[in-house]
Amino acid sequence: MRFLMTTKGGSRTPDAAMMAEMGAFIEEMTRAGVLLATGGLEPGGLRMVSSGGEITVTDGPFTEAKEAIVSFALIEARSREEAVELARRFWKIVGDGESAIQQVFGPEDGPDAGSR
Repeated sequence: MRFLMTTKGGSRTPDAAMMAEMGAFIEEMTRAGVLLATGGLEPGGLRMVSSGGEITVTDGPFTEAKEAIVSFALIEARSREEAVELARRFWKIVGDGESAIQQVFGPEDGPDAGSR
Protein backbone atom coordinates (compact mmCIF):
# COMPACT_ATOMS: atom_id res chain seq x y z
CA MET A 1 0.00 0.00 0.00
CA ARG A 2 1.30 3.42 -0.89
CA PHE A 3 0.62 6.51 1.22
CA LEU A 4 1.27 10.21 0.67
CA MET A 5 2.15 12.08 3.83
CA THR A 6 1.97 15.86 3.63
CA THR A 7 3.24 18.18 6.34
CA LYS A 8 2.27 21.65 7.47
CA GLY A 9 5.09 23.31 9.37
CA GLY A 10 6.89 22.15 12.45
CA SER A 11 7.73 23.81 15.75
CA ARG A 12 11.39 22.90 15.95
CA THR A 13 13.95 25.04 14.14
CA PRO A 14 16.24 22.67 12.23
CA ASP A 15 19.64 22.31 13.87
CA ALA A 16 22.55 19.90 13.34
CA ALA A 17 21.13 17.32 15.78
CA MET A 18 17.69 17.34 14.12
CA MET A 19 19.22 17.13 10.65
CA ALA A 20 21.36 14.14 11.71
CA GLU A 21 18.38 12.38 13.29
CA MET A 22 16.20 13.04 10.25
CA GLY A 23 18.99 11.91 7.92
CA ALA A 24 19.28 8.61 9.82
CA PHE A 25 15.48 8.14 9.71
CA ILE A 26 15.37 8.80 5.96
CA GLU A 27 18.31 6.46 5.35
CA GLU A 28 16.65 3.70 7.41
CA MET A 29 13.37 4.04 5.49
CA THR A 30 15.19 4.13 2.14
CA ARG A 31 17.21 0.97 2.92
CA ALA A 32 14.01 -0.80 4.00
CA GLY A 33 12.32 0.14 0.69
CA VAL A 34 9.63 2.09 2.54
CA LEU A 35 10.49 5.61 1.35
CA LEU A 36 9.70 6.07 -2.35
CA ALA A 37 10.09 9.86 -2.60
CA THR A 38 10.38 12.87 -0.32
CA GLY A 39 10.87 16.59 -0.69
CA GLY A 40 10.14 20.11 0.40
CA LEU A 41 7.63 22.34 -1.33
CA GLU A 42 7.70 26.05 -2.04
CA PRO A 43 5.34 27.80 0.35
CA GLY A 44 3.23 29.67 -2.20
CA GLY A 45 2.95 27.81 -5.45
CA LEU A 46 0.05 28.32 -7.80
CA ARG A 47 -3.65 27.67 -7.37
CA MET A 48 -5.70 26.42 -10.31
CA VAL A 49 -9.50 26.38 -10.40
CA SER A 50 -11.58 24.92 -13.22
CA SER A 51 -15.20 26.04 -13.30
CA GLY A 52 -17.62 26.00 -16.23
CA GLY A 53 -14.83 25.40 -18.73
CA GLU A 54 -12.79 28.35 -17.47
CA ILE A 55 -9.42 27.75 -15.80
CA THR A 56 -8.09 30.39 -13.43
CA VAL A 57 -4.48 30.42 -12.21
CA THR A 58 -3.51 32.56 -9.22
CA ASP A 59 -0.42 32.86 -7.05
CA GLY A 60 -0.35 30.99 -3.77
CA PRO A 61 -3.03 28.51 -2.80
CA PHE A 62 -3.14 29.50 0.90
CA THR A 63 -4.22 32.58 2.77
CA GLU A 64 -1.76 32.05 5.64
CA ALA A 65 1.76 30.66 5.42
CA LYS A 66 1.13 28.36 8.39
CA GLU A 67 -1.53 26.58 6.31
CA ALA A 68 0.89 25.77 3.49
CA ILE A 69 1.97 22.20 2.87
CA VAL A 70 5.76 22.42 3.17
CA SER A 71 6.89 18.83 2.56
CA PHE A 72 5.79 15.40 1.45
CA ALA A 73 6.82 11.77 1.64
CA LEU A 74 5.55 8.95 -0.55
CA ILE A 75 5.91 5.66 1.29
CA GLU A 76 5.20 1.97 0.79
CA ALA A 77 3.69 0.44 3.94
CA ARG A 78 2.00 -2.86 4.80
CA SER A 79 -0.94 -1.09 6.43
CA ARG A 80 -2.44 2.25 7.40
CA GLU A 81 -1.25 1.56 10.95
CA GLU A 82 2.35 1.24 9.76
CA ALA A 83 2.02 4.56 7.89
CA VAL A 84 0.73 6.19 11.08
CA GLU A 85 3.66 4.77 13.08
CA LEU A 86 6.17 6.17 10.56
CA ALA A 87 4.45 9.56 10.82
CA ARG A 88 4.67 9.36 14.62
CA ARG A 89 8.42 8.77 14.36
CA PHE A 90 8.72 11.77 12.00
CA TRP A 91 6.86 14.07 14.45
CA LYS A 92 9.00 12.93 17.36
CA ILE A 93 11.98 14.27 15.40
CA VAL A 94 10.54 17.59 14.15
CA GLY A 95 8.21 18.61 17.00
CA ASP A 96 4.73 20.06 16.77
CA GLY A 97 2.92 20.46 13.47
CA GLU A 98 0.20 18.96 11.33
CA SER A 99 0.15 16.36 8.59
CA ALA A 100 -2.21 14.30 6.49
CA ILE A 101 -1.85 10.68 5.42
CA GLN A 102 -3.72 9.55 2.33
CA GLN A 103 -3.58 6.20 0.57
CA VAL A 104 -2.44 6.48 -3.04
CA PHE A 105 -4.21 4.37 -5.66
CA GLY A 106 -2.98 3.60 -9.16
CA PRO A 107 -3.10 0.99 -11.92
CA GLU A 108 -0.96 -1.42 -9.88
CA ASP A 109 -3.66 -1.40 -7.17
CA GLY A 110 -6.23 -3.02 -9.47
CA PRO A 111 -7.52 -6.61 -9.44
CA ASP A 112 -4.51 -7.99 -11.37
CA ALA A 113 -1.89 -6.20 -9.21
CA GLY A 114 -0.53 -9.42 -7.69
CA SER A 115 0.12 -11.00 -11.10
CA ARG A 116 2.46 -8.28 -12.36
